Amino acid sequence: MSKDIQGLHYRMQVSALDCLGCGNCADICPAKEKALVMKPYAQVVHEAENWNFGITKPRREDKYNVETVKGSQFAKPYIEFSGACAGCGETPYIKLATQLFGDRMIIANATGCSSIWGASAPSMPYCKDENGRGPAWANSLFEDNAEYGFGMLMAVKQMREKIERNMRALLELDVDERLKEALEEWLEFKDDRKETRAKSDRVVEVIEGLDATDDVVKSLCNRILEAKDYLVKKSVWALGGDGWAYDIGYGGLDHVLASGENINILVFDTEVYSNTGGQASKATPTAAIAKFAASGKKIKKKDLGLIAMSYGYVYVAQVGMGADKNQLMKAMLEAEAYDGPSIIIAYAPCINHGLKKGMGKSQENIKDAVEAGYWHLYRYNPDLKKQGKNPFVLDSGEPNASFRDFIMGQIRYSSLAKEFPGTAEKLFEMTESEAKNKYRTYKELADRDSALF
Repeated sequence: MSKDIQGLHYRMQVSALDCLGCGNCADICPAKEKALVMKPYAQVVHEAENWNFGITKPRREDKYNVETVKGSQFAKPYIEFSGACAGCGETPYIKLATQLFGDRMIIANATGCSSIWGASAPSMPYCKDENGRGPAWANSLFEDNAEYGFGMLMAVKQMREKIERNMRALLELDVDERLKEALEEWLEFKDDRKETRAKSDRVVEVIEGLDATDDVVKSLCNRILEAKDYLVKKSVWALGGDGWAYDIGYGGLDHVLASGENINILVFDTEVYSNTGGQASKATPTAAIAKFAASGKKIKKKDLGLIAMSYGYVYVAQVGMGADKNQLMKAMLEAEAYDGPSIIIAYAPCINHGLKKGMGKSQENIKDAVEAGYWHLYRYNPDLKKQGKNPFVLDSGEPNASFRDFIMGQIRYSSLAKEFPGTAEKLFEMTESEAKNKYRTYKELADRDSALF
């Protein structure tokens, strides 16, 4: 045990009044003796008092490295009690993102499930901390969310450039040594996510305590204070489902990726238009039943990640929380740190999939998807090319479970066999073959001595 945490006690407290009862937390608990056990509401309603007590206690993320799977869970999530379906595969991804970057996030959210559970009137799941810090969130239309987020990024960039110009103008004057030091440190670390908060707070502290008599110095300092919310490096994210990213908003998403600007995109891939009841999208795989594909989709899924990689300067990752939490953590941190466009495509089991084990097993379903070769994990980091390394890393291994057993565990596939048995067998063979070919493509990319893109 670390000396820093000696004498401290750990307790995991669930809000009984807000729990939807999916059971995912209890299901994936790694302890031999489960720390969480599902019980009827009437038996745990008294836990509301413990919840109210628990939220008054100080957080201890300073005792851990929050950029690890374990440490991140001691950090405050800036999203809580969303309006999502019980067991939703989307919400855990943005929860983690807010634990890592939430106090400086700006979020553009495409219309869809994530905009509904992200703004369930009359409440809002995105929240702030004791310092009043938290994500700034807004929802745009289905078709232009990437451009919407890009506009936010450009506005932030312009504001920070103005701040920098004012600081450099101050440094050319005869200013207080403390101010000079604070400005120089900010200019050095302004884009460093670990230092940006401390250096920005120091600038504000020094300026507010400054007794300047020179009118030019006072004017420049006032301009910096007026824009002080932009001193801290913002983490700009465009969120949405596959209906947005693969389909209706793809043109805008492609434009934003091609821009080369430092924006982060997070795609919740449910493989259907979930919010409209499960329409087929370009992310829907061959053989899956969906609205407008009642006899199974006849063409294969679009490979959004491979398309994005073709630019050569876009960070791309495909992740699955229940399959590999460490890989997800690496992808989140690498994407946010990358000085350029990044896109993370996250597999998100949905109630429209019809999981036969139930949505309480949605995280286990992600693990099963990877083991069966249905979903693949990888990271493409252009920065590795600068080090003479292959930028593509395949994080999931050779499939070691039955692909057919996996898909038959979902009603969107199994119902095809019942309704159209002749068609089903042909489509099942097609979708399995396509998944195997996709893995071979990724394996070839990972085994190359030099980068393809």
